[in-house]
This record gives sequence, C-alpha cells and structure tokens, in this order.
Amino acid sequence: MEFVLLGFTDIPQFQWFLFGIFLVIYMIILLGNGVIILITRVDAILQTPMYFFLRNFSFLEICYVSITLPRMLMDLWTQKGTISLFTCATQMCFFLILGTTECFLLAVMAYDRCVAICDPLHYPLVMCPEVRIRLVVASWISAVPVQIGQTCQIFSLPFCGSNTINHFFCDIPPLLKLACGDIFVNEMVVYIFGILFVTVPFLLILGFYIRIISTILKLPANTGWTKAFSTCSSHITVVLLFYGSATVTYLKPKSNQHEGIDKMISLFYTILTPMVNPIIYSLRNKDVRKISFLLTVN
Repeated sequence: MEFVLLGFTDIPQFQWFLFGIFLVIYMIILLGNGVIILITRVDAILQTPMYFFLRNFSFLEICYVSITLPRMLMDLWTQKGTISLFTCATQMCFFLILGTTECFLLAVMAYDRCVAICDPLHYPLVMCPEVRIRLVVASWISAVPVQIGQTCQIFSLPFCGSNTINHFFCDIPPLLKLACGDIFVNEMVVYIFGILFVTVPFLLILGFYIRIISTILKLPANTGWTKAFSTCSSHITVVLLFYGSATVTYLKPKSNQHEGIDKMISLFYTILTPMVNPIIYSLRNKDVRKISFLLTVN
C-alpha cells in the first residue's frame, strides 16, 4: 500500500545541507519564473506572441517543479520517504503530463520563432490571439488521456518484494524495476510514448531551426543576423538542457547500475532546468532585462 523513496539517504550526513540547497533553489524558481510572468503580463512592450508563450512556459515550470520538489523537501526534513500508492501514482501522472506539455510548448515556441523570422509579414496574422491560445491549450491537454492511461497501466502491475524506490520521486524507470513478472509490454509502451512525446517534438524543433538558419544565411551579413540569432539562443539553450537529460533518462537501455547517476540526471530536467530558465531568458533578452531593472528601481 506504500513505497519508500530513498532519495539521498545514501549520504545522510548531507541531509540538512541538501534541504537548505533545494529550498533556496525552489525559492529561486518561484521568484524567477514569477517575475517573468509578472513583467510579461503588465508591460505593454512585452505584449507579443513570443512573450505570451514565455509567460505560459514560466507558469508551466512552476507547476512542473512543484510536483517533485516540495515532496523531496518534506522527505529531507522528516528523514522519512514513505509515500502511499495513490500519492505516488498521482505524482507520476502529473509529472508525466507536465513533462509532455513542456515538450509540446517548446515546439510551439520554436514554431513561433520560425514564423517571426521566416515570414515576418504574415506573423501577426499567423500568430493572432486565437491561434496562440489554441496552441497553448493543445500543448496542455494533448497528453492528458494518454499519460493517465500509462499511469494506470504501470500501477496495475503486481509489485512484490521490495517497496523501496531508489529515487527522489515516483518516476517510471525506478518503479518498473520493482514490478514482478514480464514487463516487456510496459517497457515498449514507455519507449513508444517516449519517442512520440519526446523525439517527435524535438524533430519538429530541429526542423524549425533548420528553416530559421537557412533563412538567416540568405540575409546580408549586416542585416539582422545578430538580432535573429539572439531571439533564438535562449530557447535553444533551454531545449538542449531539457531534452538532453530527459532523453538519457527515458530512452537509454535499462540498467540496474549507476542508479546514482540516473538521479543526478533527473535533477537536471526536474529542478535545475526550471531554475536556470529565468536566468537564461533574462540574460539573453534585453527587453526582459530592461523591464526587470525598472521594476527593481521602482
């Protein structure tokens, strides 16, 4: 009826240190993404499709990290990692839904940049408010029934023997290691959904950026190269951080070795990427830097 999340119990002497570090990280994530939501909402200069998607992405990051980090902080504080079967399933379901939403939303943001650079004259028409809202809503709800079904499938497996999950949250790979019997079908479903929801959006992003680069290279060297690349550099950095770590976790061969490394990789796309996103967008975007400075001064 319950599992035990080991978390970082293999280094008990650092439990309170880790609690402090992750608490500070959580505050940075909430503050950084919250500031982006605020300034892109209230400032008239930032009422463009790009900042509309960025605002939604920042809100998504707050939701995404709140699925795992508060629970991990509680486990570090209480020195206990027990979690009920229902809570574990709920955490996994929301984590998968929000993770898939992030993949789709990153693809939508790449499409936005592609239209803005490759077809600027039609950009206001293509990215009208109705289209923007539909793209965001589709990103949020497309994977809901699929991931609910996948969660139900995994938790319908028989779990016998150990109930210890060598992870800091309920994720698919460590849970499948506890299942009894033949889990080949379940593993294939994980790979198929991984390819569908991770690889396909990544290929779309890659295709959009190939078109962007080919368009930029046709421009004279002194007409907008720097500006065009600067509008994309933040998004590219976030894509590489998120997709790189997520791909290693979900599409790598199953192994019982180096589980500590798997946890470290998971930290990248669950905690560190949401933390650096506001920093990346603030440092790379002069409009966000300018408005943030004015809000600070005022």
